[in-house]
Amino acid sequence: MTAPHARHRRAVAIPAGMAMATALAFLPNTAATAADRAPAAVSADATPLSYVVNVKPGHGTSASVKKAVGKAGGTIVTSYDQIGVIVVHSLNPGFAQTVRKVRGVQSAGATRTAPLPSAATTDLGAPKVLSAAEVAKAGAAAGQDPLESLQWDLPAIKADKAHEKSLGSKKVTVGVIDTGVDDTHPDIAPNFDRKASVNCVSGKPDTADGAWRPAASESPHGTHVAGEIAAAKNGVGMTGVAPGVKVSGIKVSNPDGFFYTEAVVCGFIWAAEHGVDVTNNSYYTDPWYFNCKDDPDQKALVEAVTRASRYAEKKGAVNVAAAGNENYDLASDEITDPSSPNDTTPGDRVVDPSKCLDIPTQLPGVVTVAATGAKGIKSSFSNHGLGVVDIAAPGGDSTAYQKPEPPATSGLILGTLPGGQWGYMAGTSMASPHVAGVAALIKSTHPSASPALVKALLYAEADATPCTDPYDIDADGKADAVCEGSKNRNGFYGRGIADALDAVTK
Repeated sequence: MTAPHARHRRAVAIPAGMAMATALAFLPNTAATAADRAPAAVSADATPLSYVVNVKPGHGTSASVKKAVGKAGGTIVTSYDQIGVIVVHSLNPGFAQTVRKVRGVQSAGATRTAPLPSAATTDLGAPKVLSAAEVAKAGAAAGQDPLESLQWDLPAIKADKAHEKSLGSKKVTVGVIDTGVDDTHPDIAPNFDRKASVNCVSGKPDTADGAWRPAASESPHGTHVAGEIAAAKNGVGMTGVAPGVKVSGIKVSNPDGFFYTEAVVCGFIWAAEHGVDVTNNSYYTDPWYFNCKDDPDQKALVEAVTRASRYAEKKGAVNVAAAGNENYDLASDEITDPSSPNDTTPGDRVVDPSKCLDIPTQLPGVVTVAATGAKGIKSSFSNHGLGVVDIAAPGGDSTAYQKPEPPATSGLILGTLPGGQWGYMAGTSMASPHVAGVAALIKSTHPSASPALVKALLYAEADATPCTDPYDIDADGKADAVCEGSKNRNGFYGRGIADALDAVTK
């Protein structure tokens, strides 16, 4: 069975009445740097688009490229010289095609198919918010936060036992590259890293106070993720997987809920330059679910995000990403993608996922996370794939499919919500932060460990989990997905379920 196609691909609407969160509206205005030459003539009804132009890394943008950008009708918004990515706005519909011919330009492509600003406004639902009565009713054992009894996901990865040994180090920061984080939440405020937080929506860092927070009309997704990772063990609300580490908000989603390439590039570079040890990426880069490298625009997007994620890892960050919620086999020969481009008019297209990549999920070096439910098996919606999925962790599932043991009542994942609230969501969006939290505990235990060593320990310490065969999650007599591989590495669980206790003891 396949989960519904939704804007927030990594948080999902499932048959428990819980709809995934989304957001509403436009790309903020940015202060741009004019290129040297007057722009090419464009038609009166032209609409502006955003582009990435990829050049040789390690040098400032050459005068000749700047001149060519201006001549082609482009305005440079910002340049990330360390990876050779330039963010450009242009009214010229032929901008990318023209600039690709310029000496020194390695690739260039439009980051969207909708004009700037985007006009889409689609509200796909909200998390299941805990009422005041439900919060008051929740009972906690000695040493637990009040809502911890509802968090079946913590014992599922032995985080409750890990917390008896260590809560993690405040010298470790996890960057939540997402829709924004409400740092005023009482469960997040004690662990929030202000210096490592930013708004990257325009593709250029905005460090104004609170710029990383979601607006009231925007998605609570990033705040939920942040709480799953590092909600403080402070006698209030819930407990994160690594409640002693720091968490930062790196906002890359515009108010419509779109994660465009220029924002994602900015997010990775910001993390790299501000001491972030782990990044969590519970999204795919819009507007293409899969970016096919035989398309010149999509090729440029893959190149830009690849450069940015690799740079972050080179600077010390472990990049963790959600596998997605369509029950796709990402190791199959072909997948029908009905959702791209999602910012204008999507249409069915058949892609080879080994050549058309879900980014950042399928990029080299990124830890790809599948989701499990309260019974410890693959969530009904979770993407999978032998050689693609690296590890698995709780992401929730319909309570009807995977019901937790009491006193927990919901098969979904509890997290923090803006405005001092808590609520349930589900998706590989919720699985990824569990792994990011475990990676942060490993980094806390081994402060000198490189990203490669943190990942090696993450995989070695995971609890090997054999394939679920047959996998008939809705018990209708038909297999809903096929798992390939051995107990120690397979398409459903990768190397196994993340283990927080081993992270603090080995």
